[in-house]
Amino acid sequence: MDSKKSEGMKIRILPEGPYEVVGGVPLNQAIIVPDTDGAGAEWKGGKSYQPADEPYHLCRCGHSGNKPYCDGQHKMIKFVGLEVADKTPYEEVAERYEGKTMDLLDQRSLCAVARFCDRFDGVWELAVNGVTKDERDIAVYEACCCPSGRLTIVKKNGEKIEPPLECEISVVQDPATGHKGPLWVKGGIKIEGSDGEEYETRNRVTLCRCGQSSNMPFCDSSHLNCTHMEGMDK
Repeated sequence: MDSKKSEGMKIRILPEGPYEVVGGVPLNQAIIVPDTDGAGAEWKGGKSYQPADEPYHLCRCGHSGNKPYCDGQHKMIKFVGLEVADKTPYEEVAERYEGKTMDLLDQRSLCAVARFCDRFDGVWELAVNGVTKDERDIAVYEACCCPSGRLTIVKKNGEKIEPPLECEISVVQDPATGHKGPLWVKGGIKIEGSDGEEYETRNRVTLCRCGQSSNMPFCDSSHLNCTHMEGMDK
């Protein structure tokens, strides 16, 4: 994660309103390509948006008619969007699974159900009990494909393995479930809460945009149960 690349970029959470994005953050789509069982197999790039204004505003309530942008519907539905996520640093709260050749950190409350971790024997089995190079490589791939940063592989020397990500926001599309996914924030972009305090800066996180997460502002996969999140973004 290169902090210099994200310098000046920030996402501000407006009280009872949308996400305000400043600093020229690129906006595009990221599509989950499923395997035959519906698990996440790979990421594919989609549409790139060209925001007309700076700053630009992204829907947080889930009811905008112009997703991913805000169109003011949060005022009509009296959206609250109370932020309740724990601001304790990830490494202090994530559960550690100790393996033979690597460890796995897992903070379950961040799960966005992208399903990359479910392939083959699952990232937990591969990370803890895998001994071959292929098993280790698959475990690393699955953890690094996790958009929310719930899962992180840690080498035995303490080095965390993170994917190289550009500083951008990707609007997740999930054709296998038929739902619009969260906002995938990449590359260490700062996120400022509605109280003015910043959340821990991380290489990858997913922000809720259905308005129903019980871990606001982060995604907890509630979008999969929201009819207003069905279909794909234009």
